[in-house]
Amino acid sequence: MTLIEILILAVIQGLTEWLPISSSGHLVITQKYLGLDLPLIFSVILHVGTIVVVLVAFRKDIADIVKALVKRDFGTDEGKLALFVAVGSVPIALIGFVFRDFFESLFNNLLVVGSALLITGFVLFFSEKRISNRKMGILDSLLIGLAQAVAIIPGVSRSGVTVATGLLRKIDKATAFKYSFLLSVPAVLGATIMESRELVVGNVDMVPLFLGAIISMIVGFVSLKLLQKIVMREKFHLFAYYCWTVGLAIILLTIYL
Repeated sequence: MTLIEILILAVIQGLTEWLPISSSGHLVITQKYLGLDLPLIFSVILHVGTIVVVLVAFRKDIADIVKALVKRDFGTDEGKLALFVAVGSVPIALIGFVFRDFFESLFNNLLVVGSALLITGFVLFFSEKRISNRKMGILDSLLIGLAQAVAIIPGVSRSGVTVATGLLRKIDKATAFKYSFLLSVPAVLGATIMESRELVVGNVDMVPLFLGAIISMIVGFVSLKLLQKIVMREKFHLFAYYCWTVGLAIILLTIYL
């Protein structure tokens, strides 16, 4: 991989990791048409960057959750949120472990990516203008966790389907947004650990990879803050049109070219 290719992928990762348009789907598309084969170390570094962005953006919420866990106080909002994150993490842990090989096989299939983008678009579209003022419960956390597990499929946006599921459950916008990204920490951390077990660094030049990770983090932080404003302004569903356009284009290109 050249430095330019690494930077292109880093910007794409930073933008699409948080916006509800599927980072995995866009990376599959980019790799396919640029003829790239990403080294595992690059994926691991990007995952670490993803965790860093969430830790920085939600540092206060995470600190409050940790304090509640230390005190074993699950009656407060922070304590309940910690419990919800634990419950919501179960589906992706089970499904990801059991069906890991199956999901990995999908990352070379552009038809799957295109179809998944169409599905993401429909989920986003139907989340429009929901009356979102209800407090979150255990069932909500489990359903959002199931949505996150489905998002292992390339083309299904993790942020898109988790936030949308929260909105469809009529959870207030701020809570749905915050929970979605706090829930990503155990999932991304688990994926990073699993990938690191198979990691062989060899003679890989780490400097451009770390540069790509830094750029991805900067772009990702900006896109995360942008998404927060979009969700609060009830414009989240507008990303559906982008997902439909890209998904349909990928399907047609795959079939006819």
